[in-house]
Amino acid sequence: MTAAEQPLVETFTGHRSHLVGVAYRLTGSVADAEDAVQEAWLRLAGLDDRARAGIRDLRAWLTTVVGRICLDRLRSAAVRRERYVGQWLPEPLVTSGEDDPLDAVVRDDGVRMAALVVLDRLTPEQRVAFVLHDAFGVPFAEIADVLGVAVATARQFASRGRRAAAEAEPPPRIALDEQREVLERFLAALASGDVDAVVGLLHPDAAVLGDGGGKARTAINAVSGREKVARFLLGLLRKYGGDLAGAGRPVLVNGDLGLLFAPRPDLGARVSSFAVRDGLVAAVYDVVNPDKLRHVRFDG
Repeated sequence: MTAAEQPLVETFTGHRSHLVGVAYRLTGSVADAEDAVQEAWLRLAGLDDRARAGIRDLRAWLTTVVGRICLDRLRSAAVRRERYVGQWLPEPLVTSGEDDPLDAVVRDDGVRMAALVVLDRLTPEQRVAFVLHDAFGVPFAEIADVLGVAVATARQFASRGRRAAAEAEPPPRIALDEQREVLERFLAALASGDVDAVVGLLHPDAAVLGDGGGKARTAINAVSGREKVARFLLGLLRKYGGDLAGAGRPVLVNGDLGLLFAPRPDLGARVSSFAVRDGLVAAVYDVVNPDKLRHVRFDG
C-alpha cells in the first residue's frame, strides 16, 4: 500500500462496520457479508481519481454497491435453498460483548435472529428494497438502480417486504437481564425433566427451528406449539444426556443471549439462541450446519 492510498484505506475502514451490518442484514451470511464488503473495496480502489472525486457521498455510494453485490448473492442463495435439507436459518453472529469488532453490528435491533428469520421469507428484491430503504434510508431512485427496475416498482418491493415483516411480528428485543432470568428458569426446568414446568415457560406459539443442512442432527421440520416443543427438547436431553442443556456456554448471539455448544462426537457443534415474548420462550433457533459455524470460535 502506497502513502497515497493510505487516506482512502482509512476512510473505507471508517465505513466498514456499517457496510458489514448492511451486507449481513441483507444476506444473513457472515461469509457473504465479508465478501461483499471486500468486493466493494476492490471496486472503490479500482476507480481512477476522477471517478472517485465524482462520488458525492462515499458512505451512500458504498452502501448501494454492497446492496447490488448482496442482491446477486441472495438470488444465488434462493436457488440453493430449493435443494436445502430442512430449515434455513441465518448464520449466527456470536460476540463477546467486550470490544468485539462486530458489537456495532449486533446492537442493531434488525439483526436479531427473530427479525432475520422474517427477512428470509422475502424475495431477494423485496428484502433489498425494504432493508436499504427502511433500515438505511437509501432513496428509492438508488434502490431502483440496484434492482434494475423503475422507481415505482422499487417502492412496491419495499412495501411488500414491509407488510410481510409487519404481519410476521417477530418478538422484539428485550433487556439482557430479563432474557437471562427467563433463560435460567427455562434451563432449570429442562434439567428437572418436568414437562409441565417446561410447558409453563414456553409461549403458546413457541417453535423450534433447526438448521442442520442435512449435515448435522437437529429438527428437520419446524416444531410448533409449546407441548410439542417441550417434549421435543426433553426427548433430546434423554437421548444425548441430561447435562446437555447445562453444557452450553452463555454467549451473545446476534445481540441476544444464547448458548454455545462445543463439538461432540455424537452431536457436533451448535449455536442455540432464543426469542422471548411476554416473559416466556417464544422460539429456539438451533444452528448446527457446520458450514454456518466456520466463523464461530468454540475454544473460548
